[in-house]
Amino acid sequence: MINFQDLYESYASEVYRFALWLAGDRSEAEDITSETFIRAWVHNSKIRTETLKAYLFTISRNIYLQHLRKRKRQAVLEDVHPDPAPGPDRLTESQLKLQRIQRVLQTLPEIDRAAFVLRVQHELPYIEIARVLELSLNTTKVKVYRVRKKLIATCIDKEAY
Repeated sequence: MINFQDLYESYASEVYRFALWLAGDRSEAEDITSETFIRAWVHNSKIRTETLKAYLFTISRNIYLQHLRKRKRQAVLEDVHPDPAPGPDRLTESQLKLQRIQRVLQTLPEIDRAAFVLRVQHELPYIEIARVLELSLNTTKVKVYRVRKKLIATCIDKEAY
């Protein structure tokens, strides 16, 4: 009777080469080879082929065919409904832009910041902003315009780096 180590040392390289030719992938061939020897040792019943080598090749081929059948049943899932939420990279980028805008806004006079925030954040019409800040309509429009212009210039300068 042959022990496991002798069995493995005698036929492992040949079984591996056979599995590699079947699978075409080293990793899969290693898995097939390992499983072949485990099955041969566990199911050490009467060998149904003329040689031990042929018996091991038969086991290898059957394992490979099982792997193929499993793969056929597995379907690749397509991302037909991608998550509309922005990913972490977009969130981080947005947060950095927001922080940059807040820093720029803090350097401006309070009345300019207030006019801009009321227009952009709260979407108030210019006439209402003028009433809240006790400014003329034209002055209010100019203040919002200048803040936007400064923010755009600052953001463009920062993105160039």
